[in-house]
Amino acid sequence: MVNRVARAKQFLPFDALKGLQEALREKEIEYEAKKDLSEDTLQELNNKFNQIENGKYIKIKYYKNGRYNEIKGIVTNIDYTKKKIQMNKVENINICDIIDILV
Repeated sequence: MVNRVARAKQFLPFDALKGLQEALREKEIEYEAKKDLSEDTLQELNNKFNQIENGKYIKIKYYKNGRYNEIKGIVTNIDYTKKKIQMNKVENINICDIIDILV
């Protein structure tokens, strides 16, 4: 009997379903569909976007990876060719994903 217990212990650290817990946690995340913005909202966003410049502190609400996110900080770069805004030297946000800007 002791021999069987000792033998069984060698298999305890082995995870036969490696990655299963992470995959289950990912499935628990609820994703949202991206909402279409009205023409009035798009015009308002365009007006706010025209007020933004490098070094300005703003708050942006945007859609990324199936979720709506919010970031506050300093605009560090606006790339008109790639249509991206860089915030806090870290986060790059696609302009088409922005749903609100608080200037």
